[in-house]
Parts: sequence; C-alpha cells; structure tokens
Amino acid sequence: MNHDPMEAGIRERMGADGAPPLVIAAFLDNYRRWRAGDLGTIPAAALGPLGAFPRLEELDELEPAGEEAIARTVLIKLNGGLGTSMGLDQAKSLIIAKNGLSFLDIIVRQVEFLRRRSRAPLPLLLMNSFSTEVDSLAALAREHPGFGNAGGLPLSFRQHRVPKLDAQTGTSASWPDNPAHEWCPPGHADIYYALQTTGLLDRMLAAGFRYAFVSNADNLGAILHMGILGHLAARRIPFLMEGTARTECDRKGGHLARDGQSGRLLLRESAQCPPDELRDFQDIRKYTLFNTNNLWLDLEALRDMLRASEGRPRLPLIVNRKTIDPARPETPAVVQLEAAMGAAIACFEKAEALVVPRFRFAPVKTTNDLLAIRSDLYTLGVEHQVALHPQRFTPPPDILLDPRFYRNIADFEKRFAQGPPSLLQCDSLKIDGDIHFGRNVRIEGDVHLRNPTDKPARIADGARLHTPAGA
Repeated sequence: MNHDPMEAGIRERMGADGAPPLVIAAFLDNYRRWRAGDLGTIPAAALGPLGAFPRLEELDELEPAGEEAIARTVLIKLNGGLGTSMGLDQAKSLIIAKNGLSFLDIIVRQVEFLRRRSRAPLPLLLMNSFSTEVDSLAALAREHPGFGNAGGLPLSFRQHRVPKLDAQTGTSASWPDNPAHEWCPPGHADIYYALQTTGLLDRMLAAGFRYAFVSNADNLGAILHMGILGHLAARRIPFLMEGTARTECDRKGGHLARDGQSGRLLLRESAQCPPDELRDFQDIRKYTLFNTNNLWLDLEALRDMLRASEGRPRLPLIVNRKTIDPARPETPAVVQLEAAMGAAIACFEKAEALVVPRFRFAPVKTTNDLLAIRSDLYTLGVEHQVALHPQRFTPPPDILLDPRFYRNIADFEKRFAQGPPSLLQCDSLKIDGDIHFGRNVRIEGDVHLRNPTDKPARIADGARLHTPAGA
C-alpha cells in the first residue's frame, strides 16, 4: 500500500467530495506521472508518416450499414464548458448563437429533425460539468418541455471534478475565498470514466445501442452524418476521428499524428509539444489535419478497451499551468492535470480518421467566433446545421475584437445591439477601441477600425467599410 502523505491527502479529499474509486485511482495515476517528471510531451522525432485517409465526399450516404445502425446510435454532446472566456458563469450552450436561438436550442432542433427523418430514437446525452448541469437541465425543461429520450436514458450525465494542485508544493490547492476554484474538470477524456461510473455504457449496450457520435456543444456544424455512420458500421471501425485541414486559425490546436514505433494514430495537443518545437508544431503544411473533436465510437469496442485497461486507459498527460482564480493572474499558480478525449485514438489498433470539410467545424470559443457565427458568414440550414454560407469560398476571416470592450458578452451585446455586420465578403476584421455598430453595416476585404479616444465611436446604419482599391 502506498503511504505517501500527499497522495493520502488527495485520496481523502476526493473521496470526501464524492469521487468514485475509479476516478480517484485514475487521478493518482496521473499525479504520480506528473511528480515523476512526465509532462506528456510528444516530440516530433517520435512521429512517423501520417499517410492518407478517406474523405467525407467519397462516402456513400446510402450505405445500408448506416440505415441499420441509425436505430442503434446515441448522440453525446460535451456540455461542460462555462462561458468564462466571455465573462459568463453559466453553460456556454445557453448563449444566443444564431437567429435568436441558443446553442442548446439548435442542438435540440437538430436531434428532433434527425429523429423525424430517420424514425430512430437517437437519444441525446449531455455530458455536463458540476457547473453546467443545473442551468442546462432547467433551460431544457423551460424551452423544450416535451423533449426527452426513449428507453429510460437520461438527458444528462455529469463529468467528474478533480483538485487543482499547488504548483509549488504539489498538494491540493486551497482557496478559501472561493472553494469552487479549488476544483477543475479533468478534460474531455473524463467521458471514458463518467460512462463507466454512471453505468451508462452498460445501460446503452443492454438497450441495444452500439454506436455513439460525440461532439462539442459549441460546434453547431457537428451533426450526425449517415455516410460516416455507415462507414463506421460497415468497416467495424472501433474509433473514428474527424479531421479537417488546418488553417492559420488552428496553428495552436491539436493535430493528428502517427506514432513512429507502434504505427498507431495519436492526437498531439500544443501542451504536449516540447517548448523548443512550438514553431514546428504550428507549421500547418507539415501537420495538416486538425482534430475537430467530432468522434465516432463503437460502444462494444470501447467496453472491451476499458476492460483490458481495468477501466483506466493510459492517455497522454496534459499539464495545464494556470492561476487558481483564472480571472485573477495575481492569484497562486496551480497545475491542472487533464487528458484529451481524442487521445484515446491511440488505444485502438484499428482506429481511423476521416478528412471532413470545414463546414463540420464551427466552434465558438470567444466573442470573435460568436460574431462570425451570428453574421451572414454562416447559415442555419433545414437540418439546423450551422455552416459557412455557400457563397463563401474561403475560410472564415480572422476576427480580432479589442478585449477591453468586446470580451465579455454583455459588452459585446451592447456594441452590436443593432445586429452583427455583414461579413460574407470580409477577409479580416480588427477593432481597436470602443466602437458601436449601427444596423445593416457591411464589412468587406481587410478592415482595421481604430478609436484611440476614451469616448465611444459609432458606425452609421447602412455603412459599407471596405479595403480601398489598391490597398
């Protein structure tokens, strides 16, 4: 038995918080790795040639295996994120995203449409965090009172939380001013533990469900695709990751790679890149595929993998260094031990990837992204999928809003109270200073707006802002 007093303190604290033994054991595995100097780094020298992958446009949407599999498929949305980057303390999915609808509203409409079209039960399971579950379920009950799942499956299951660690001592961090800041989610990879500890994995299999499509709640481009489902089922793929071509916007995001020794696919996040290789990591011509976090799982294969690993798959460690109050940089430094959901691709010998167009990836992480989604750059189609406008033939523009005036959602709403500007023909938009927008403003080309004064400026109704000819 391990008598390390620091481990004992963590075990006792997590147990008092209600963490299941499996989660405590998994966290202590990561804790020991971190203390032993494992920072989860994956150097470029450890990687082999990635090779080619099938593309979405090559798949058959009428694949018979997909028609059979749809009745045995569940949809899982990762809904644990707060809108803290936008100044909110509630689930990000409750923000208005498009046409007056929240992310959660659009997700429900997507599922209802798919259920009608496929005549399949398609349960929707939200993986909530300890911070988002109450608000999200209340919003569902209020806005969609008749919405539920067949077969007794719940609308929500909760991911676990783990202690933040004092960066100096390695002990559980303490913050009496706000004890909630002492805890953090352990990353999306907690789905593999939450499905076990809630019994949901066994319940889904017992009810006859075989496949799961997992995606982020803030990615409204991630809608169930029959061609992908048929591809997964017909070829008995245990784990499939959707990847899309990296752009300059994705330089810091995780990319798909292949282990040079085992030949297995893996996911490499920026936090796993050696510090002296960051420029190489951000080379989008060398590492070409970005992880959309749209994953397709064979639940039977997942069960078998978890059994083989005694419920604790060894995933690459992500060591995130932050302050205990993320909004206050002067507060004590902490370490958050996390793992990425997509990293489990390395746990399956026959895992595969699929190259998908950009329209399956439309996430919202900041108000910069929110402005793009709300604008005419994106459309809300009949399937309630948010996708780039069909007349937009290039990637979305780079948008950089002055964080002093636009980072918080309340400030953002005030400055775009008359609606977002047209961005369909915009190549880039940068705003420095406090600028309020009128109705029906059009932005074209590369536009940089500056207001150096301490008084708000206003763009008039109907204004057209564009790059001058020859600029």
